[in-house]
Amino acid sequence: MEEPKLEASHSFICDSLRSANLMRQAEWDPESKLSLSYKGNEMAGEVGEACNLVKKLDRERMGLAGSRTTVERLAEELADVVICADLVAIDAGIDLADAVIRKFNATSEKNDLLTRLASRAFGGPDQ
Repeated sequence: MEEPKLEASHSFICDSLRSANLMRQAEWDPESKLSLSYKGNEMAGEVGEACNLVKKLDRERMGLAGSRTTVERLAEELADVVICADLVAIDAGIDLADAVIRKFNATSEKNDLLTRLASRAFGGPDQ
């Protein structure tokens, strides 16, 4: 059976996000004071916020008392996680799109799964 290759608009999203992040960081931090650890901690904070919203959605699903949230708020926090991950990748000199494709495909291979993300010719690195 031939392995399915998924061609997503990830290249467009990653390229656009990378360009916008570079421009906005130049505005936000013109003296480049923000360190890798600062950006990593910012990302961890966003992941924590997303996890808290997942907990609230689960609480509601189970009918438990407590505060509520919406999937739309979760989407915003997950977007923050992706934005922050790209900022960390920029600081560390990582091509995040390539890294995601390589990791996704390595996990598929490790677990004998057929689904792969497309090669660089189709928006990602060769695997």
